[in-house]
Amino acid sequence: MIGLLRRHPAWASYSADLSQGLDNLLLHKLRSLLTMLGMIFGVAAVVSMLSIGAGAQQQVMAFIQQLGVRNLIVEAREAANWPDLQKVRKLSPGLTFQDLRIIQTSLDGLAASSARKRFVPAKANPKPQRDMPTVYGVAASYADIAGLHLAQGRFFTEEENEQAAPVCVLGGGAKANLFGPRDVVGEYVKINEQWFRIIGVAAPQLSLDSGVAGLAAQDANNLVYAPIQSVIFRLEETMSRVKDEIDGLYLQLRPDVDSLEAAEVVRGVLDMTHRKGGDFSVIVPAELLAQEQKTRRVFGVVMVALASISLLVGGIGIMNIM
Repeated sequence: MIGLLRRHPAWASYSADLSQGLDNLLLHKLRSLLTMLGMIFGVAAVVSMLSIGAGAQQQVMAFIQQLGVRNLIVEAREAANWPDLQKVRKLSPGLTFQDLRIIQTSLDGLAASSARKRFVPAKANPKPQRDMPTVYGVAASYADIAGLHLAQGRFFTEEENEQAAPVCVLGGGAKANLFGPRDVVGEYVKINEQWFRIIGVAAPQLSLDSGVAGLAAQDANNLVYAPIQSVIFRLEETMSRVKDEIDGLYLQLRPDVDSLEAAEVVRGVLDMTHRKGGDFSVIVPAELLAQEQKTRRVFGVVMVALASISLLVGGIGIMNIM
């Protein structure tokens, strides 16, 4: 094959050009090295920029999917200061169990629901090795709604919730934070002055360092899940009239229900019960996912355009050097 190429008429001119080019590269070794480095680092920088951007967007999309595309999430909005909170409370009592009951009767297509009460302990035993875990008081249905998987043990039952049983499930990060690597199912953790028996450990979950569309940043693994009635009756020291009875709702819809229409129903109910106090937000993960996918497509086009311009300008510069 090589012999046939050498006998081809054009081979002589090609071989002469290749030989001349190689001689020039060897003659100007430093210039050739700098040109090669420019090409290598230029391409590597563009590829890295595209990869980092795509990776960050993929993480956000995975987090939104973890929220549940069939779910609606209602979050209580915190007032910026005490006077603002007092003003809001003249209109609205905050999120309550009554809100949840009205939504359950008003929203067709509701498959499951859970209230949530967050509680940050002043102390815990064993002492945390890093940040104090946050206690999530939720209903037994929360595990299915949030897609929470267990690495060990079980989740609590609705009967344990109604009885305000002193049981809990540790997030993977909370378990490592409090107990280290050892098995803890069946052991006890003291939250403030109350002892809770550990009945399960949750599998690792995806967390974000920054908030997303109304959801505050939260280490989803450094959580302690307990029955919401246990949190209210065992851990809440005062039930002030300015404090929200609950601070979140999780609503799971049937597959045939339009999440945007359901969100409008929920907003209408809460606007009525809260007298348009504006102290809540309704988050629709399916809508967030669609917006993020659109943003990802636009971001991809922009990044490709920037990469093309960068490589074109870099190529012109390299040609001038050569």
